[in-house]
Amino acid sequence: MTSPDKIRRFELGNPGAVSVSFEFFPPKSDKMEAKLWSAVERLQPLDPSFVSVTYGAGGSTRERTHRTVSRLLKETAMAPAAHLTCVGASRGEIDEIVREYADLGVRHIVALRGDPLEGIGAVYRPREDGYAYASDLVEGIRRVADFEVSVSAYPERHPESADWSAEIDNLKRKVDAGATRAITQYFFDNDLFETFLEKVRAAGISIPIVPGILPITNFEQTMVFSAKCGTSIPHWLARRFAGLEQDSETRKLVASAVACEQVLDLVDRGITDFHFYTMNRADLTFAICHMLGVRPATSEQQAA
Repeated sequence: MTSPDKIRRFELGNPGAVSVSFEFFPPKSDKMEAKLWSAVERLQPLDPSFVSVTYGAGGSTRERTHRTVSRLLKETAMAPAAHLTCVGASRGEIDEIVREYADLGVRHIVALRGDPLEGIGAVYRPREDGYAYASDLVEGIRRVADFEVSVSAYPERHPESADWSAEIDNLKRKVDAGATRAITQYFFDNDLFETFLEKVRAAGISIPIVPGILPITNFEQTMVFSAKCGTSIPHWLARRFAGLEQDSETRKLVASAVACEQVLDLVDRGITDFHFYTMNRADLTFAICHMLGVRPATSEQQAA
């Protein structure tokens, strides 16, 4: 737990000391679209370094992702990063998508291998005419244009990694191919992230490793997804949410407290960049950013 004195000193420090970014997913309906843009409007004044837009398995959200990225460029001051995967498209098709993003004005892509079309847990089989792995995709993107390229990283190892040596080697291949940043899978145990960061640096990987933070909006769903993606749920975290299945307001307060504790502890460990998986909701992420000292600019700051 971070002491109140540490929190107070941090908040009164340099307001630019922490950098945040947000992930959104493309909406499937008019109702979901309204919800997404409400979150965008709420979070935009926090001046994120970028906002990423996810991409469904097999390119299932390709057009929606493109429309969302395009609207972010046209209607906001935020810099969008488009997710792109290897799944469900040939190298030529993916190269064309990358060129379209370049023509649109996008300068940042989050390059991922992607989950099999059958879903998480199924066996991944690369297309013969496609990019096989994220490192190949990164190299292909960099051939098309000089994009900033973010990739994924896994503080608890990717479920398909045989061991830590394979995990770190895979990340190093992505860096050698041209990745400029790694964003981690969400985690709840900061010790695991710190140990992972030590392994990465010991391997000579020097790009920024940005922790992915998930404000918990539904604990039961988080447990199910975490089991599939290899994220551990500490016993203390399960106890925090126990008995709150029918109490949405208390769940929200607990979720905010848990996430604030996590990010403030990471700040104490020297971490200054955070990527929030917003789930297209703004309230929890906005509250956590407020605790970090990331707040809308005052009229005096805007005039400066």
